[in-house]
Amino acid sequence: MKNIALASRTRMDIKFAENLRSLRRSRRLSQKELADIVGVDQRTVSAWENKVAEPSLEMLAKLCEIFNETYDGLLG
Repeated sequence: MKNIALASRTRMDIKFAENLRSLRRSRRLSQKELADIVGVDQRTVSAWENKVAEPSLEMLAKLCEIFNETYDGLLG
């Protein structure tokens, strides 16, 4: 059961990274521009998009608001 949970989480992480990159690009925002909007460093946005880190729930809420997306839509 533990392996299933890890596999699901990995798929969700991948979808989030892909969805974030796609949404950012569709708005023609650079990583730096998005970082400035949400109040983080550009390296943080890069880490999210490269599956190195995940945003906090507070940051996830900000991203949903910025992109007019639901949690489900952003997380995939």
